[in-house]
Amino acid sequence: MTTTLITGANKGLGFETARQLIAAGHTVYIGSRDAERGQRAADELGARFVSLDVTDDASVQAAARQIEADGGLDVLVNNAGIEGRIADNGIVGAADLTADSMREIFDTNVFGLVRVTHAFLPLLNRSAAPVIVNVSSALGSLSLISSPEAPTYFYPGVAYPASKAVVNMVTIQFAKQFPGIRVNAVEPGYTKTDLNGRTGTQTVEEGAAIIVQRAQVTPDGPTGTYSSLHGPVPW
Repeated sequence: MTTTLITGANKGLGFETARQLIAAGHTVYIGSRDAERGQRAADELGARFVSLDVTDDASVQAAARQIEADGGLDVLVNNAGIEGRIADNGIVGAADLTADSMREIFDTNVFGLVRVTHAFLPLLNRSAAPVIVNVSSALGSLSLISSPEAPTYFYPGVAYPASKAVVNMVTIQFAKQFPGIRVNAVEPGYTKTDLNGRTGTQTVEEGAAIIVQRAQVTPDGPTGTYSSLHGPVPW
């Protein structure tokens, strides 16, 4: 039996990833900072709920203790993320970017990912087939966002792409330094979720497919990669 934790899983890509992994036989923990929504999502899916705010040390440590007491962890999906749109659904560009607004996004997308990964490393190291999936974005690709031929070139935001570029670097370094764990970054595609104001062009079923695929890699499977369902994504 494979036990999986998905952060930010009470809705969107996290919720759909949980649904698909449960169908594949995983025992899934729905990590959510909103207890009511998280429990409701877990009940709907037949998952387990764990209270988890990736920006809070005490919350993350408590979640790790709970899952350890329940028997351990095999797969960690770092899915929780925010884009940082303003009230009128606009994207904060360079002219309006402040250190505080950038810090808020990094606290969830980068520091939260590191905080959770660090807390759960002891549990993952006890697994026979440990896996970490970091949900990134094509916007984190320096190659694509600097290429006028790529749709990402025209995205005006700064903080979100920067955070995902850091996620990619963290993925590479973790994969090299934890050779016993399969550590990969994934690009779900432009998926219709609350994160982007539901402006995406893909369904959550389509977006979750690559996350689910990488969550099920075997110990001899790929590590240190950055990919979408269509293949490798350039760094």
